[in-house]
Amino acid sequence: MTRAVHEVMSSGTAAVEPMTSVARAAQIMREQDIGAVLVTYDCDLFGVLTDRDIVVRVVAEGRDPHTTTAGSVCSRPPVVTVAADDTTDHAAELMRRHAVRRLPVVERGGWPVGIVSLGDLAGTEGPGSVLADIGKAAPNR
Repeated sequence: MTRAVHEVMSSGTAAVEPMTSVARAAQIMREQDIGAVLVTYDCDLFGVLTDRDIVVRVVAEGRDPHTTTAGSVCSRPPVVTVAADDTTDHAAELMRRHAVRRLPVVERGGWPVGIVSLGDLAGTEGPGSVLADIGKAAPNR
């Protein structure tokens, strides 16, 4: 069932500034039980920092998470985004085309208002779908 992205997205998404340490960003992710934070500067979306970015670009490279900044390792422009009033089908197509699991949701002017994830989209599928099963799975702890 196609719905508007704003109906399924996670709003009030955590954001950090580019100069925030990766260690602090990881603490925020743990505290809020999320897998990504938006990296914003003023009213602009600078990038997206995921738990995978931290593992691959910081830990695996032996970098210090206390001195490495979120802005130096986040996925940066062009960041693929979706508008809050776009359809979930459009969001899924963008995820498939760009091989991403999360999309920042923006309003006019590009200000981020949330994130829509593959799990959020799972709820729009029928109860017997593979995506619905993924959405029901307990998070890793």
